[in-house]
Amino acid sequence: MTYSVKEMFLTLQGEGGQAGRAAVFCRFTGCNLWTGREEDRAKATCQFCDTDFIGTDGSGGGKFENADALADAIASLWPDKPVSRSVPGLVVFTGGEPLLQLDTSLIDAMHQRGFKIAVESNGTVTAPDGIDWLCISPKAGAPLEQRHGTELKLVFPQSGLDPATLENLDFSHFWLQPMDGPDQSANIQAAIRYCMAHPKWGLSLQTHKLTGIP
Repeated sequence: MTYSVKEMFLTLQGEGGQAGRAAVFCRFTGCNLWTGREEDRAKATCQFCDTDFIGTDGSGGGKFENADALADAIASLWPDKPVSRSVPGLVVFTGGEPLLQLDTSLIDAMHQRGFKIAVESNGTVTAPDGIDWLCISPKAGAPLEQRHGTELKLVFPQSGLDPATLENLDFSHFWLQPMDGPDQSANIQAAIRYCMAHPKWGLSLQTHKLTGIP
């Protein structure tokens, strides 16, 4: 399989239960809820996405002809060489929608190189086995096929998607992440109020935006 990657870079995870951890981010191209083109945003299922996932022209991006080639490129960005067993490497596969490309061959290749695998998905595609940390972020109007994982992270508020309808899903952590944009301050306060009234949910802030980390 040939993998199409928009960009890869070493950073700190900015969101959710692993916020603050060093990780190599591997952003795949493509998504099934929006083309990524501004002219298509109004008719997209997910209209609030702020990520560029078109093409392979980002830092570290490109076409990788097989799992070993991509795994080697990811591993080359990790600061500890060789990867320590006591401190495994961490790769976050994201997008776009990473589960359109991530497969067991790449999962196995990353494990062989001493990495734990995290995935950030919209939940419309069933995840393959072997993922160590699975984050699902449901979108209003999109079918939710992946109904279990490590954390559920809901961008909040979303018209037509009530957090209460998700509480019985099989996840270890439940997060509300205030929607960015012109109403961000109001959305943060709304998320705080909801979490205080519904203790199953915790507050996830986009710390990479607060700190200026890529």
